[in-house]
Amino acid sequence: MSEAQAPETEATENLTLVQAVRDGLHDAMADDDSVLVMGEDVGKNGGVFRATEGLYEEFGDDRVIDTPLSEAGIAGTAVGMAAYGLRPVAEMQFMGFIYPAFDQIVSHAARLRTRSRGRFTCPLVVRAPYGGGIRAPEHHSESTEAFFVHQPGLKVVIPSTPYDTKGLLVSAIRDPDPVVFLEPKLIYRSFREDVPEGPYEVPIGEAAVRREGSDVSVFTYGAMTRPTLEAAEDLAEEGVDAEVVDLRTVSPIDEETILASFEKTGRAAVVHEAPKTGGLAAEITATIQEDALLYQEAPIERITGFDTPFPLYALEDYYLPEPARIKDGIREAAEF
Repeated sequence: MSEAQAPETEATENLTLVQAVRDGLHDAMADDDSVLVMGEDVGKNGGVFRATEGLYEEFGDDRVIDTPLSEAGIAGTAVGMAAYGLRPVAEMQFMGFIYPAFDQIVSHAARLRTRSRGRFTCPLVVRAPYGGGIRAPEHHSESTEAFFVHQPGLKVVIPSTPYDTKGLLVSAIRDPDPVVFLEPKLIYRSFREDVPEGPYEVPIGEAAVRREGSDVSVFTYGAMTRPTLEAAEDLAEEGVDAEVVDLRTVSPIDEETILASFEKTGRAAVVHEAPKTGGLAAEITATIQEDALLYQEAPIERITGFDTPFPLYALEDYYLPEPARIKDGIREAAEF
């Protein structure tokens, strides 16, 4: 973290990931009167996952706005607010509910700067819990981040730790352009981490090397980071030294870190829970082959969800990459 991005104090709190979301929203709102939160049940109820709990009581109903049940209306209103100087944070209760707002996000939020030739920007954050593993009904377990990565003008951020969640959320809120901020709800309350009090920034567009290694590079993000690290530790006992890179931002992607890791190891695997076809693994593979082909020693493994609708209960654990399947994929890349 650079000096300008450092937290205001050295005091910390031990937070879960969802508590870090709430903390980031609170500190950004306290720091800047133009920041507001809007969405279904975000006010008095504190949100479906309690990510906005207490904000209504502290900041009032003009800055914590309960909206009608209309994702298109939430996003469209937020675009207008952002164009005229506010910094709205719009919550979609689940990523599977975001599609009615897709037109507003990609046709208006993402294009406002170029459409107005720089006269207007759109400092908007669209938050959405995403991903599977919580035994939810249909439309509650989507992992379709690639839809938004494909759209120029949008940044797409996916944290995997409480520390990064708060810092990246503050960065997203302060960004002059729209950010889709996807929160891996599988790990909302899975573990805790010391998080600085007060606002601080984690830079958008920079990956983090979670585990140094020399044999194979493994790229992942969100809820898949922890099982990937678990698989890497298991493989270390077999003599395979895997480097694990947590992308943190999937648009813009940190090509420099990806290529530096691959040039060191010559082998790679990519892990994500989204379907395989057209997913981020394909983009990362293409980037490596375009810019680091001469370092490549083995086919790049894609360890992903399947090209099917997200299944219900009985098959959910089979669909998601878990440590054993991740370990098998990494081993294939390392032993080719």
